[in-house]
Amino acid sequence: MRKYLKEFGTFPDVTVMLLILLVCAALTVPHMLHLWTWVALGAGMLTYATSEYMVHRFLFHIKKPENPFMLKMIKRLHYDHHVDPDNLKLLFLPLWFSIPGFVIYSLIVFLLTGSKSLTVAFATGLVAYFLYYEWKHYIAHRPIQPRTNLGKNIKKHHLLHHFKNENYWYGVTHTSFDKTLGTFKESKDVAKSQTARNLENRV
Repeated sequence: MRKYLKEFGTFPDVTVMLLILLVCAALTVPHMLHLWTWVALGAGMLTYATSEYMVHRFLFHIKKPENPFMLKMIKRLHYDHHVDPDNLKLLFLPLWFSIPGFVIYSLIVFLLTGSKSLTVAFATGLVAYFLYYEWKHYIAHRPIQPRTNLGKNIKKHHLLHHFKNENYWYGVTHTSFDKTLGTFKESKDVAKSQTARNLENRV
């Protein structure tokens, strides 16, 4: 496991996000005795737990864009990951996508609250859950056997998303939205898709 932790933590995009988390956490710790700090932390985590599904399903799985620039972007963000699921360079979300999204979310919180400390606490929760997402995604694609039944179940269904049918099992850290929005089924009830490994070929 040590070699996988090292491989994960030293991947440049992950390293940068870990440093951002440390800075945000350091700014949040002095306010930990305040209830609203915990609320903001939880809100940040919940926001990413929600966007994980929504972005994956409704952005990363859009039909092939006709615009060459948009196609290049979506290929890097997700299409190419389906072609080569175990390629580390395609496994993690690029900083040019993640950081602007976090800034936008945090600006919205600041406009709503007017509080710098709550905004930073929100950002801490957001980035912390993002790194949890990246870790669970990493585990799904590396030869690591999760220790818990929940972990095994999540990994199983993520691999089904890649290798059986790309229209189901969008969740990476949880299956809540899949089960709520109808994209969770037992493997035996889902037909094998011919485009799971090549999203560009969908019609």
